[in-house]
Amino acid sequence: MVTEFAGKTVFVSGGTSGINLGIAQHFARSGARVFVISRDPAKVDAAVAGLRELGAEADGMSADVRQYDQVKAAFDRCAEVFGQIDILVSGAAGNFLAKAENISSNGFRAVMEIDVLGTHHVMHAAYPHLTKPGACIINLSAPQGSVAMVGQAHVCAAKSGIDMLTRALALEWGPKGIRVNSVSPGPINGTEGQKRLVPDPAAVEERINSVPLRRMGTVQEVADLCAFLASDKATYITGTVIPVDGGTTLNPTPTRMGQFLEE
Repeated sequence: MVTEFAGKTVFVSGGTSGINLGIAQHFARSGARVFVISRDPAKVDAAVAGLRELGAEADGMSADVRQYDQVKAAFDRCAEVFGQIDILVSGAAGNFLAKAENISSNGFRAVMEIDVLGTHHVMHAAYPHLTKPGACIINLSAPQGSVAMVGQAHVCAAKSGIDMLTRALALEWGPKGIRVNSVSPGPINGTEGQKRLVPDPAAVEERINSVPLRRMGTVQEVADLCAFLASDKATYITGTVIPVDGGTTLNPTPTRMGQFLEE
């Protein structure tokens, strides 16, 4: 086992599936103690068992990031089990494809509550338990935070909110020695987000062709960037939004996505 993060405690919000689980697994393989949360207790149990199989000390708890009391209870539990938190990854997210005039108030609210309110809840509840100085926070964002995309008005609003929270808290918490950054994954192969945004083979092909590197990324590539930001090699980096997207933000909206919405 690699021991780069031995003795460190990593808390991963949404860390039971997709990119967030991949990040949790990477830190587990690197020697960290890992605590994960998500809404589904069965997914929490499965993720914790898998992390332990990798040789890590791991624990978790069911919590909905929209409910502050549940999030606070999870951080209290993590601190009880593992002590202070060195690395926080906040990755809970919601998304669906819809034209702006077809997004209901409830649909818009759901995405904002999961992404923006949820990110606030996670960082606010984490603060008393973060190592000071030395803690690193990594928020998971998306290209929609910086570029407009067809069918993604709600997500554009939410992700830009996450990115500005990142910058604001980097400014406020920097004097405490806490670094706060966002990682912005583009099209990542095999994730639930890509299945929703590119729902048919034609859309997948066009999505790939719109990426300057002409391929989708991998979960491991996102995890590698998070590990770099949490490492001693990045101790002077804070308040940034770093894409890991193959250049997606240079050409953000494939034609097929718009055609799909018209069908």
